[in-house]
This record gives sequence, C-alpha cells and structure tokens, in this order.
Amino acid sequence: MDTVAPRARLDELWAKGREFLGTEYAVLGGAMTWVSERNLVSALSNAGGFGVIACGAMTTDLLDAEIAATAEMTSAPFGVNLITMHPDLEKLIDVCLDQNVGHIILAGGLPGAPAIKRAKGGGAKVVCFAPTLSLAKRVVRQGADALVIEGAEAGGHIGPVATSVLAQEILPHIEDVPVFIAGGIGRGDAVVAYLEMGASGCQLGTLFVCAEESIAHENFKKAFIRASARDAVPSVQLDPQFPVIPVRALQNDATREFQQTQRNMIDSVQRGDMEQNAAQLEIEHYWAGALRRAVVDGDVETGSLMAGQSVGMVKEVRPATTIIENLIDEAVEALAARDRTKASG
Repeated sequence: MDTVAPRARLDELWAKGREFLGTEYAVLGGAMTWVSERNLVSALSNAGGFGVIACGAMTTDLLDAEIAATAEMTSAPFGVNLITMHPDLEKLIDVCLDQNVGHIILAGGLPGAPAIKRAKGGGAKVVCFAPTLSLAKRVVRQGADALVIEGAEAGGHIGPVATSVLAQEILPHIEDVPVFIAGGIGRGDAVVAYLEMGASGCQLGTLFVCAEESIAHENFKKAFIRASARDAVPSVQLDPQFPVIPVRALQNDATREFQQTQRNMIDSVQRGDMEQNAAQLEIEHYWAGALRRAVVDGDVETGSLMAGQSVGMVKEVRPATTIIENLIDEAVEALAARDRTKASG
C-alpha cells in the first residue's frame, strides 16, 4: 500500500499547478461575465484557490478599477481573463501589466503571437485555451506558459468535444507546461481523476456561481439550485451559413428567443437589409445583454442562464471557502478509499 498520506499525495499530484499559480490549491475559478468580479475573485483567492476576473467587454478604465478593487480585497494571487476578440486587447494587456497582474488568461479564440509576447514581455504568465492537440502545441510554441482544456460540458460558449475525450487526446502529449482541465467538474474525486491522468489542476465555474460572495442575483442562484444536469443544454444553430458558437445554458424563454433572433437576422440578410458580418455580430451580441438581465437584474425568464452540466451538483448557497474545502475533502477521501481497497485486497 502507498505509505504517503492521501492529503500529501494530493499535494504531489497538483504540485506543478500550485507552483504555477502560487496557490495552496490548483483550483482556478472559471471567468464568468458579470459573476467573476472583485467579490467572488477575492473570495476564491483568499480560500486558497485562484480567482480570475472576467474582463468580458469591459473598457480599460473599468478593468483598471476592477483589478485595483480586487487587490484591495486579497493579497493572494489572482488572474484576469481577456477576450482575444476585444478591440482594445493590447491596451487591456497593458492595464494588467501596469497593475502587476501575475497571470493573464487569453480566451474566446486563439490568441495571436503578438498578444502572448506582449503579456510575457511585461512579466505576466500567459494561459491559453486549447480545443485540440495541434492548437495546444501551437500556442505552447508561441510562448503560452500554461493551457486550459475545456470540454463541451462547460457553461457559456463551448466547443463540440467532451472534457474526458480532450483530456485523453491532449494530456499525454503536453509535458512542458501545466495543463488545467475544465468542463463539467463538480466534485473532488473528479479532480483527482484528471490529476492522475496528468493534469496540473482544474478550473471550475458553475460550482462557484452560488458562493455566498457571488453577486449573482438571488433568482439566478435559485435557478441553479433547482436545475439538473440535463437542464443545461447548448443553443442550436439554425443555418450552417450563419455559424454560431454554441452556448450552454438552462432552458428558458431566452433560449427560445435566441432561435428567433437568429431567424430575424438571417431573413434580414436574405432580404438584403443587412450584411452577413453585421448580422452574425448581432447574433453574438444577443447573449451579452441576456446574461446581464439574468445575473444582475434577476430576470430568469428572458435572461440567459449560462450554466455547465455540473449545475446538478449545486445544491445550496455556501461560502467560497466551504465549497473549496469540500472539494479538497472529496479529493482526499477518493485517494483514501483507494488505499483502503488496496489494503483489503
């Protein structure tokens, strides 16, 4: 039987991730627009995890103020998630560097080499998302210091491949940088499973929406607590000539309204009233407004309830510290259970 205690073994399994993040636990908070702001981010970092500010469509001034406010609430490391398609991406990177943000996460598309170089040149560590093995290798060659592999079980904008499949495809072939797994993770024993496959840590979003420190509206949290995994479904693309990145969310009127929005835009293009690029941009903008209505205003009927399939494991509102401690307890118990099985065998 392994003589190393389960908690010590857990520390060994994610040592690479902990060192990279500078945290007690290699648990990243997924960047969720309107949710991942100073209160939740600082709470996750103070609890030993790694909070991440969701910049989303923020201006440089708003991001600057949010970083400063977060730094006032925690002395622990935290990062900033920047959308690569943001028109002021370079300026946002500079804001992060000016505020001495140690980790910049580039998401929402493949980052260009100049963005990675700019962030690294300013002293930040760069984390990139990788939807395939070939793209994982590419961003590492371009200078990415770590990767996040996010599967289709995640909430919000998603790719087509399950977390478990991506992990099998990518983890055996990426050894130079830490790799964090995301998508559908809601328990500590699942974290252990991915660590044993070669991951350096995990990223969780949905589980933290109902943290006490989360500013998400009470109605939004109640919708999560009531939901089951099967309620979180991806949006449907109506026309292959109008490609839409699927969005996983709890079904409600907003889900159905999105289908009508697509139809209206497609009809406008076919009538010659709009250019296709403008129509597609309008389709993408739908989600930003709908998400704010749900998270901030509490409109859970016509607002977007973006959620991952792990939403079925969200049962109550709890402090961020309790959520993370429970994850750790589950991970340690999973390792201890294996020890007991070996001993009895």
